[in-house]
Amino acid sequence: MLSNPTRDDFAALLEETLGSAANGGFEGRVVKGTVTAIENDKAVIDVGLKSEGRVPLREFAAPGMPHGLSVGDEVEVYVDRVENADGEAMLSRDRARREAAWDKLENEFGEGKRVEGVIFGRVKGGFTVDLDGAVAFLPGSQVDIRPVRDVQPLMDIPQPFQILKMDRRRGNIVVSRRAVLEETRAEQRTGLIQNLKEAQIIDGVVKNITDYGAFVDLGGIDGLLHVTDMSYKRVNHPSEVIAIGDTVRVQIIRINQDTQRISLGMKQLDSDPWEGVIAKYPVGAKLSGVVTNITEYGAFVELEAGIEGLVHVSEMSWTKKSVHPGKIVSTSQEVDVMVLEVDSDKRRISLGLKQAQQNPWEAFAERHPVGSLIEGEVKNATEFGLFIGLDGDVDGMVHMSDIAWGISGEDALALHRKGENVSAVVLDVDVDKERISLGMKQLEKGAPANAAAGTGAAATSQSLRRGEVTTVTVLEVRDGGLEVQAGEDGATGFIKRSDLGRDRDEQRPDRFQVGQKIDALVTGFDRSKKPTFSIKARQLAEEKEAVEQYGSSDAGASLGDILGAALKAQK
Repeated sequence: MLSNPTRDDFAALLEETLGSAANGGFEGRVVKGTVTAIENDKAVIDVGLKSEGRVPLREFAAPGMPHGLSVGDEVEVYVDRVENADGEAMLSRDRARREAAWDKLENEFGEGKRVEGVIFGRVKGGFTVDLDGAVAFLPGSQVDIRPVRDVQPLMDIPQPFQILKMDRRRGNIVVSRRAVLEETRAEQRTGLIQNLKEAQIIDGVVKNITDYGAFVDLGGIDGLLHVTDMSYKRVNHPSEVIAIGDTVRVQIIRINQDTQRISLGMKQLDSDPWEGVIAKYPVGAKLSGVVTNITEYGAFVELEAGIEGLVHVSEMSWTKKSVHPGKIVSTSQEVDVMVLEVDSDKRRISLGLKQAQQNPWEAFAERHPVGSLIEGEVKNATEFGLFIGLDGDVDGMVHMSDIAWGISGEDALALHRKGENVSAVVLDVDVDKERISLGMKQLEKGAPANAAAGTGAAATSQSLRRGEVTTVTVLEVRDGGLEVQAGEDGATGFIKRSDLGRDRDEQRPDRFQVGQKIDALVTGFDRSKKPTFSIKARQLAEEKEAVEQYGSSDAGASLGDILGAALKAQK
């Protein structure tokens, strides 16, 4: 102790006592102080400066909690200024807590540790979190794994958070609650998955249902029950089989250790209906089933629970070739089908709808044999003939050459219109090619009598043989040739202009008259089995026969001599 201290001595003693506080060294630091008094709503705190500071009591208490301060308590405060205009130290408990919190948070952020905080406010885009003095921002997307409609139950409750980003200079901290939940959930899933194994049967509770399946809680971990694994029968939507909250027994089909996804199945607990399906549904068997689904390419028919077959659109109808399957059958309709093919490996059965019904062309042939008289409506007129609607929803065709006598096919087509009712005779039925040939002119005057009587042109042609010579009667003289009839009531046929003779001057139809009888060679039969004749072919055949019988013209005899001898021999 100095006996007579000078002013300089006093300044040195103050410097020794307060260190650099006299020149502002205390400012901006967190220091310890003692509560000397509590006055109204403020605490008087001595931090060793020449004057005390006053701090509001609310800075020492958590929201809604008492401050709990007493005189003599030691607290940490932040020195904002050593002395203000009133000569008092400016202290802050909040600032002290904030600075201490930042120091702690920086260490924990560097180590990747979780921090504890309290959600205490709502701001644009998220929430504010108190991290023991430091205020952080919690984005709305980071509150929970799934969107949370009401955050109120989560506020004012201490809970862990993960620091995503922090900038002390700007006072910016971003935290996530979702990251903590995901990490905790992953740890739980890992532990639960280790206790599960494939093919294990376990009970679970349906938590959620989607269009493609349902999520089942297996006791802390979810598994996906796909809609195709719910039942062997067709399931259009999972809600047809299960509901949220149901307890279901499932089998673990597959566990993906990398993604920690679990696939579940219910139908695997039942017997497989496809076992022995080949013996149960042999090819050719006729069965009954219910239409369950209709597509552009066909219809699915359920034969029994879990067994469905496809009726392709091409196997649905004998006569309706280019229509949507929905216009032939409807869902829930019971239908008769025939088994066409079975593939047990691919779990596919091909069915036929039309095969379970009688072939309409076979049915028509049974009811209307060749030569029968029929009536029908003209459905369509084409450049080559008329299509006539017949019994059994089938069509028959009248070729243009079989419409009428004495006129060209084009003119004959012009005589008839769509929707007209006409009569015709059945000429031919080809079941394999699904064709019915009809004739209209065979019912007219001049046609073979037995054509309209029911025997038909095909029957009258059976007495003629290709290559034989027969006598025919001219029925009609045309520019293109002659319409002729074999015998008195035989088949009618045609001699083309080029077949009227060997020489060009003989190939004139006008040299013949109706009713004239001539000899002609049968050269063949057309599509309706009508015979075709040729005078020219008969002449060439006779010449060849004469040459073979009487020798070659090179032997000295002329062709005229040979033919003369042949004719004389014939007489």
